[in-house]
Amino acid sequence: MQAQAAPTIPNLSLSQQQGSVASGNAAGEPLTLTLRDAIARGLRANLGILVRDSGSATARAARVKALSALLPSVTGSASENAQQTNLQALGIKIPFAPKIVGPFGYTDVRANASATLFDWTAYRNLKTAEAGMQAAALSRKDAEDLLVQAVTNAYFLAVADTAQIQSLKAQIEVARALHVQALDQQAAGTGMGLDATRALVQLKTQQQLLLAQTDQFEKDKLTLARLTGIPLGQSLVLVDAVTEPRLDLPSPEAALQTALASRADYKSQEAQVLAARLAVDAAKAERYPTLSLSANYGAIGPNLSNSHGTFTVTGSVKFNIFDGGRIQSDILQAEAALQQRENELADLKGQVDYQIRTALLDLQSIQQQVEVAKANVDLANQSLGQSRERFAAGVTNTVEVVQAQQQVTSAEQALIAAKYNFSVARSSLSRALGGSYTTADRKQGEEKK
Repeated sequence: MQAQAAPTIPNLSLSQQQGSVASGNAAGEPLTLTLRDAIARGLRANLGILVRDSGSATARAARVKALSALLPSVTGSASENAQQTNLQALGIKIPFAPKIVGPFGYTDVRANASATLFDWTAYRNLKTAEAGMQAAALSRKDAEDLLVQAVTNAYFLAVADTAQIQSLKAQIEVARALHVQALDQQAAGTGMGLDATRALVQLKTQQQLLLAQTDQFEKDKLTLARLTGIPLGQSLVLVDAVTEPRLDLPSPEAALQTALASRADYKSQEAQVLAARLAVDAAKAERYPTLSLSANYGAIGPNLSNSHGTFTVTGSVKFNIFDGGRIQSDILQAEAALQQRENELADLKGQVDYQIRTALLDLQSIQQQVEVAKANVDLANQSLGQSRERFAAGVTNTVEVVQAQQQVTSAEQALIAAKYNFSVARSSLSRALGGSYTTADRKQGEEKK
C-alpha cells in the first residue's frame, strides 16, 4: 500500500474570520447584547468556525478511509450461468468425444472475504490520519480563540464609541450653556457679539463631532453583527462596559510556558508535525512485505436444490523487488513535508513569545496611560470650571473657555481610548495565552467589584 501524505490545516482568511451566516430577520425591538451573548452567537454563526467544522469532518473521513484498509472486507455474490464450450477451440481433443459441450447451466452463490494481516504502511497511514484529525479539532479550537478575541475587540470598540458619544453630548450641553451665557451678556451690554459667535462656533463643532462619532458607532455595530451572525438591520443595546485596568501581569517566561501548554494553534501544529513524522514512517514501510488472507465459500450446482458447498482459502505475501525509485520518492517528499512542519512549529513558538511580550508591554504602558488620562480629565474639568467663572465675572472672554472645553474633550477622548486599548491588550494577552487568562481575569474582576 502506498503511504498517504500528512494533512495540512490551511489558515483562515480574513474574510472568513470576519464573515458569518446570519439566521433570522431583524426584530423591531432592540436586542440587548452582553459580551458573553455576542461570543456565544459568534461561536454558532461565524464563518471561520463553520469552515473549521468542515475541515474536522474531512479529517474524520480520512481517518475512516485509512482504517478501512486494515479491516476485513466481506462481499457476497449470486450468479446464474449458461454456457456452451467448443473443446476443439480450447485445444482439447478427446477421441470419440463431442467437440461441443453444452449448453449447460449452473448456479453459484458465494461469500468472499479478504483481510490484511500485516501492512505497516496502512497502519502508519491510520496513525497519520488520526494525528490529522486531532490537528483539525485543535484548529477548530484555535478558530474559537480567534473569534473570542475579534468579538471582544469589536464589542468594546462599540462600547468606547458609546462613551465618546456620551462625552460629546455633555460637552454640547456645556457649549450650549456658554452660548446662552454669552448672548445674555451681550444683551446686558457687558459682553461682545464676538464672544457669542465664538461660543456658537464651538457648539456647532461639538455637534459635528457628535454626528461623526454616531456614524462610526453605527458602523462598528455593523462590524460586530457581521462577526456574530446578527441580522444587519437589528438594533443593538450593548450592556457591558469597559472594565477598569486592574491586572496582575505574569512574567514573560511563565506566560510562555502557559501558552505552549494551552494554545490550540500550537498544539495543532505539534499534531501536524506528528502526522508528518508518521507519514515518513509510512513511506519507509512501503519496503516492508505485506501479508494478506482471502477466502470464499459458497454453493455451486445445476440449481440451488442440487448444489454442493465449495471454498477457497489463500494466504499471500507481497514484497517489493524493484519499483523504479517510487518508494524513495515518497520518502523524500514525506521528509520535506516533515521539515516544513517542524520549521512552522519553531516559527509559531517565536510568534507566541512575541505576542506575549508585546501584550505585556502594552498592558504595563496602558495602565499608566489610564492613570495619567484620569488626572488630565480632572485637571481639564477644573480648568474649564475656572474659565467659565472668570467669563461670568467678565474677567476673560470665550477664547479661554473654548480652549478649556477643547482640552476637556481631548482629555476625555484620550481616557476612553486608553481604556479601550487596555481591553484590546488584555484580549491580546488572553489570546496569546491560549484563553487560559480569561477565566482568572474574570474572577479577579468579579472579586474587585
